[in-house]
Amino acid sequence: MTQGWRQRRAERRARPGDGRPLPRFRWWQQLSRSVFLLDAPDAHYAVDVRHWGDGHDGEVRARLYRDGLQHAVSKLPARFPLDGGAIEVAAGGFGMKRCHYVAPDGSERVLTPHPASAEGRRARLERTRPGLSRSIAVVATILVLVGVTLGLLQLIDPISQIPPVREAFGELEPPLRLPLWANISLGVGTALGSMERALRLRSTWLDSLAN
Repeated sequence: MTQGWRQRRAERRARPGDGRPLPRFRWWQQLSRSVFLLDAPDAHYAVDVRHWGDGHDGEVRARLYRDGLQHAVSKLPARFPLDGGAIEVAAGGFGMKRCHYVAPDGSERVLTPHPASAEGRRARLERTRPGLSRSIAVVATILVLVGVTLGLLQLIDPISQIPPVREAFGELEPPLRLPLWANISLGVGTALGSMERALRLRSTWLDSLAN
């Protein structure tokens, strides 16, 4: 019931597009833009997301293009109904979390990333160098897990300063104190790990917690 309510709410956010053509993907948009493609029986669809938000209000929106022309616009998370299914779109702090076609029977598949986008280049690496791709994915996941673990350990000290906690448990000593350079390195590594996972649409609550 909750899932159905969320889907209906996302659909209500969609507004008709203005019919403009899909802008060409430029090389300098690697970090700021994602484009995903879907060839359906009735038309060719593209989903365009600008991660830094629209210029006039800063809101991040998904734009659905049908046969090259803007068909609908929605704030995220978005759900665009199609004949015989829907496209669902969601983004996180480090990129895309979801861009899936959902069939009437509930089955899902990820849309194809534009070959010039960062997601498209990452998908090409997975096809052409699967061993290297798996190694990068493992390292990214380890970085995120380490970031979550060490971050939680360092929260012990500020939590122990809360008066009710101090009265109940006394002053707790964190098992690990990292120097500034190590904290900065940890933050950078965790962010890079989350960015890599977002390129594969593998972001979860773990990435949000880590960062």
